[in-house]
Amino acid sequence: MDLFSNLALGFATAATLDNLLFCLIGVLLGTLIGVLPGIGATATIAMLLPITFQLEPVSSLIMLAGIYYGAQYGGSTTAILINMPGESSSAVTAIDGYQMARKGRAGAALAIAALGSFFAGTVSTFLVAIFAPPLTDIALQFGAAEYFSLMIVGLVSSIALAHGSVVKALAMVALGLLLGLVGTDIYTGTPRFTLGIREYADGLNFVALAVGVFGVAEILRNLEGESTRTVLVAKVSGLLPSRQEFKEMIAPVIRGTAIGSALGILPGGGAILASFASYTVEKRLSKTPQEFGKGAVAGVAGPESANNAGAQTSFIPLLTLGIPANPVMALMIGAMIIQGIVPGPNVATEQPALFWGIIASMWIGNLMLVILNLPLIGLWVKLLTVPYYVLFPVIMAFCSIGVYSVNTNVYDLYAVAFFGFIGYVLAKLRCEPAPLLLGFVLGPLLEENLRRAMILSRGDPTTFVTRPISATLLAIAVAVLIVVFLPSVKKKREEVFVEEA
Repeated sequence: MDLFSNLALGFATAATLDNLLFCLIGVLLGTLIGVLPGIGATATIAMLLPITFQLEPVSSLIMLAGIYYGAQYGGSTTAILINMPGESSSAVTAIDGYQMARKGRAGAALAIAALGSFFAGTVSTFLVAIFAPPLTDIALQFGAAEYFSLMIVGLVSSIALAHGSVVKALAMVALGLLLGLVGTDIYTGTPRFTLGIREYADGLNFVALAVGVFGVAEILRNLEGESTRTVLVAKVSGLLPSRQEFKEMIAPVIRGTAIGSALGILPGGGAILASFASYTVEKRLSKTPQEFGKGAVAGVAGPESANNAGAQTSFIPLLTLGIPANPVMALMIGAMIIQGIVPGPNVATEQPALFWGIIASMWIGNLMLVILNLPLIGLWVKLLTVPYYVLFPVIMAFCSIGVYSVNTNVYDLYAVAFFGFIGYVLAKLRCEPAPLLLGFVLGPLLEENLRRAMILSRGDPTTFVTRPISATLLAIAVAVLIVVFLPSVKKKREEVFVEEA
């Protein structure tokens, strides 16, 4: 009964005129960003964070959430029409989606992706509503030692799920943790690593770092590799799958939803991992595996359902534990903190309208995506022909204005330029920036809980292994690290990274 009353509160919150408007803006912006290759949801949300500070907390978070799952949907459009995924999680969709388009079934491929995404989003949002409250109750029993160990698991998982070198992923986490130490010591009030610049006494600006590492660096990479985009079809028609295609998509959509819902919770990139896992499962289960890579319906339906389900369930650790499952969730935590909301289990009890309003808005947003985006396919096709060099000056101008408006601090603009350069260099060195951002966000929380646990235990470090939940979490972290460093696993990671590059 509590579930239905909570959902009623959520829909009452999400269905207000303002929140419906911001949800609509979010999903449309997200789809637009997903359609334009190379920008991505992470960079977009980083750029738009300053704009949301003037909004009500629930409105801003609903809009940011809409951008995220809207981008997951929009990424399939470019993957199918021009064989260029707008989102990394749509890379698998391009394999068979583009081949369907070449056979004249572009409209059917887009419809399969849309319907699969809607089903997966609906089911996974229902799972969020079911599992979030009990997990919140469990999290309320956590002490400082348990939170410290939980964050260690999150950071180790982000290393495990990053692509390429394990050592580079570790280095990115370490760099993020170090950057998170800049500012004033939380207990002694002593400035640390500020280089004598008093503007950094409160720490590095989260928005400046995120916009630089993800936004500016991504723009530099796209300018370097800008190529002419050729849209396969000028007009998309036949937006309904045939009866046979519909039959072929049902089982892959259900399996993809299940895989994505489970893997989306994992820190580091569950939606991306889910789409690859779904494709592998469908190919192995198929009676005609030779059709994969030549326009198989299951090769579009499964991965698209998986990445959308993963995007939705990644909100579970954010809403219940205050732990980000991916860079976008890290940005959401940053938005919550700037709005004066402390992420974690207390959000559900102290601000139930916000908690359940976000969950209810996911249903509304997914419905908006299906109703609005299929008729707008023609518009997205035209946008694909816009040269990137026309877009980037406008994007850079909005970035600069937005970052400066947060604190009206010119040093934040210097930080954007510096971290933009750092992000570009990291990309050249094939270092994923996602673990860096997770380390930066979790670093201060990690330090605070470490020191609080040590104070409560009077300096006894065994408190982390004598408390059952904490010891279990640390054991999981150690086990994951051992698996990651196994020679066979390391070799496979690097092979996948080279293939994607």
